[in-house]
Amino acid sequence: MLVIFWSAIWPYFVAALVLGGVVSGGWWLWRTDRFSKGGDQQWRHDEAVKAGHRALAEVDAMTGTEFEDFVVGLCRRDGCTDVRRVGGSHDNGADVRGILPDGRSMVIQCKRYTPKSRIPSREVRDLLGARVHFKGDVAIFVTTTYFSGPAEKFATENDILAIHRDHLGLWNNGASLLSLATVNGLGQGDRRHRERWKATYE
Repeated sequence: MLVIFWSAIWPYFVAALVLGGVVSGGWWLWRTDRFSKGGDQQWRHDEAVKAGHRALAEVDAMTGTEFEDFVVGLCRRDGCTDVRRVGGSHDNGADVRGILPDGRSMVIQCKRYTPKSRIPSREVRDLLGARVHFKGDVAIFVTTTYFSGPAEKFATENDILAIHRDHLGLWNNGASLLSLATVNGLGQGDRRHRERWKATYE
């Protein structure tokens, strides 16, 4: 009886074993491929972070020209077009010019100063003159430090986007250039922030 029973079911038993092996092998290959792709994506992400998210300490070590090129790179990353560095001894108050993603022309002044410095209002006024000279729609002042109170007030009253050190950090870490306009003129850190800043740089 056992022989007869086995002879009747063995083809189905073998088929079940083969099917189980195929399913198990397919699942293992799918899992291995998914794990490999996941690891590759994580590696690419980590490399992008290393390449694009420079620490501000690295930015502080740049020369003035390198900082201007750095700003050009951030603008291009955010979709700005025709971006070029025009800084020099006769730059008429503009270091970078280009077109914003919404089509408006921009004029940018870049100042790589030590973090304990302050941008005086006269330098912001110079940028206002550059906007008029180049017939730009938007004036942007980018610095590695902070603005004096009068300078920040002058910027906001004249529709100048003032990107100080804190906002530069946000921009460097992925915030878009246009999004920084929503926080323009909202201050440069609270009292505790300024105390930590003084302890670090003074």
